[in-house]
Amino acid sequence: MINTKIYKAVYKLAEELLEADRIGDQPAFDKFYAELQALCIDNENTDKDHPEQWETLADFTGQLDEALVKYQKALDKATAINSKDHMSSIAFSMAVLQIEMGQKEAAISSLQNAKISANKIEDREFKVEIDELLSSLVAE
Repeated sequence: MINTKIYKAVYKLAEELLEADRIGDQPAFDKFYAELQALCIDNENTDKDHPEQWETLADFTGQLDEALVKYQKALDKATAINSKDHMSSIAFSMAVLQIEMGQKEAAISSLQNAKISANKIEDREFKVEIDELLSSLVAE
């Protein structure tokens, strides 16, 4: 379980990042991104460490290769605590980036992992989304 205080801080920073991005305020975006990154680093390998903060950081990372590294870190942390919801959403996000980067085989592998993790979650729509993207890649 993520610490409530950490969750609220991550959620607030995500909202601030979305708003800064929406209005095109790069200095504010950079400031909030740095705060989120500092939060992740400060909590790393403590009892406050959680895949959600790393996944959120990856979501707002502009460089695709850097984002993949952060998603992998989030995935490793989600796997360590066996959080199927996080494992499936992170693997799906990784697949989307891998497709964008032309890494079809890696994307297929990520989607297969997402599908396995999603087997135990409630979100049926997300399961369909995983299946559809995987089917479209395999069919190419």
